[in-house]
Amino acid sequence: MKKLVVIIFITCSVSLFGQLPNTLTATDKIYGLSKFWEEVNYNFIYLDKIGKATWDSAYKQFIPLVLKTENDYQYFRELEKFCALLKDGHTNIYPPQKKEFEKMNTMFGAYRLFLENINDKAIVVRTNLSKKNEIPIGSEIIEVNNLTTENYIKQFVAPYIASSTNYVLKDISINSLLSGFAGDSYNLKIKTPAGKIVDLKLTHAKTVEKEVFPAFDTEGGELLDFKWYDNQIAYVALNSFGDPKIDSLFIQKLPELYKAKALIIDLRYNGGGNTDIATNILQYLTNDKLLYGARSLTRNHLAAYKAWGAAITANDTVTDKSEDTKKCFLCYNDKYYYNLEYAPDTIKLNAKRIVVPTVVLIGHNTASSSEDFLIYADNQKHIIKMGENTFGSTGQPYHFDLVGGATARICTKKDTYPNGREFVGVGIKPDIEVKPTVNDYLQKKDPVIDKALAYLKDKLK
Repeated sequence: MKKLVVIIFITCSVSLFGQLPNTLTATDKIYGLSKFWEEVNYNFIYLDKIGKATWDSAYKQFIPLVLKTENDYQYFRELEKFCALLKDGHTNIYPPQKKEFEKMNTMFGAYRLFLENINDKAIVVRTNLSKKNEIPIGSEIIEVNNLTTENYIKQFVAPYIASSTNYVLKDISINSLLSGFAGDSYNLKIKTPAGKIVDLKLTHAKTVEKEVFPAFDTEGGELLDFKWYDNQIAYVALNSFGDPKIDSLFIQKLPELYKAKALIIDLRYNGGGNTDIATNILQYLTNDKLLYGARSLTRNHLAAYKAWGAAITANDTVTDKSEDTKKCFLCYNDKYYYNLEYAPDTIKLNAKRIVVPTVVLIGHNTASSSEDFLIYADNQKHIIKMGENTFGSTGQPYHFDLVGGATARICTKKDTYPNGREFVGVGIKPDIEVKPTVNDYLQKKDPVIDKALAYLKDKLK
């Protein structure tokens, strides 16, 4: 069975080899791999989690792999696989933006399939209109190319995805499960909500039919969304902290927000941006004069101390308690860190505040500076978090060029709660967990908002 799957996989891709550019020399390939390996050694804040010896061993294993690649695309895929070993959502390889590298994800000629991770299953949440009865919403992809979906993901999808948390890795894997080039084919086994098994072969090609089912929501999706619910409960979706315009949009809504008896802040689709933008909004939601954000540290490389540390053992740091001995030992083992200066943010806002029962909606796409927002809000007694664990990744990436127009970034800063509690790699947990189900999609329900409204209505009694 496994041999058959390999043959199918190769057959799907072989027609592409003549179309994809093959411009990188062996020297380029070694240099690009080595450049990323070197920068990780020097700058990656979580090197201790994978271990220097393991990372060096992986580097050696990938040298012959990158040299065997038959085109540029295959080479960058190997770099992505190398990077994914670090398991960090802020450490990535970015292949060059070439038309030849553009892949299809949802289009298969006469079919369109949109997939999402629901309860660890690859669920069809949208199709093109003409196929809504053949492939009903809520259907599950249970096999891909004669492998269970889980095994197919383990072999062909997840190894190329950089993620700090397993649940986000699963989300991205399912979303991109059928990603491929025009002409790539997939043999699928699909289980409908009624339990019927459908065998389907899909080949990537442009879909002419524009109508999808359910239709995309034309409302919302703006940088900031605002609406009222019953009982004077205001809803504000802050969908990005990457555009400073969101601060002014929020301020424009203040006259309305001052009327609210309760508030819902939706961060479920906020992938982050600038922490200063986030705190500019948060200051309106508290009476506190000080806001306590994340503590941070970064790698500290002192070459001479590293040289001296080569002769120092762990036992030496016990018998010789001098700081220099310990520092040399840590430098040699790449575990010497610098704690960045920490102080709470002082609020000098001369404006009315909105301090009412507040629910912040969070989920797997709540990332980076939106997670910083949650840390600042952590001690606010009138604010609770509801939904699912956050993305679980933040930090300060270092960006650099590789070869052939590719770029990379490496996370250089570790952030924690003020007391040192970690959230990178585990996510920020909600106070009240709410997970959407397949039935919620079928019934077009948002269980997180429903739960938030019920919670706030009870608070207002």
